[in-house]
Amino acid sequence: MAFRNKDEARLDSPTSRVRMPSDVTNRGGNERFGRWTEAIARGMGTPWFLVALTLLTVAWLTWNSVAPEHLRFDSAALGFTALTLILSLQASYAAPMILLAQNRQDDRDRVQMEQDRQRAERNLADTEFLAREVVSLRLAIQDLPDRDFVRNELRALLEEILAEDTDEK
Repeated sequence: MAFRNKDEARLDSPTSRVRMPSDVTNRGGNERFGRWTEAIARGMGTPWFLVALTLLTVAWLTWNSVAPEHLRFDSAALGFTALTLILSLQASYAAPMILLAQNRQDDRDRVQMEQDRQRAERNLADTEFLAREVVSLRLAIQDLPDRDFVRNELRALLEEILAEDTDEK
């Protein structure tokens, strides 16, 4: 048994592409950031997030309306400016994250549709091949003798044999 050199190329193993340091850092960073934005966008799209945001807003409004004056941190007289700023900031970050997540989902859908199209083409080719095989088998079967033909041939042979026997006697 011959041992191969570790660096020797083999046909049964995939080749590896040498990555530049910038490829590794950019791809990994973009992928990590993309997964992070998808997780946040997925979290913002849940009923629990909406319930939690509603409860936070109600608690904020209640505290700053009912609590003693010296414990309030957002003025009802100014229209709850801090709450408005926080919700605006949350919305300004949420919208791009949702768009990034949608773009990534569109890319995944595009790849999935291409794979589905290729699979459908393979299935069509396989189906056409099988249809041609079935047709060729049917044509081959039509050339084979059927039961009645074989019976008639056997009867004819039997009559010939019987005729030869009677001639010999």
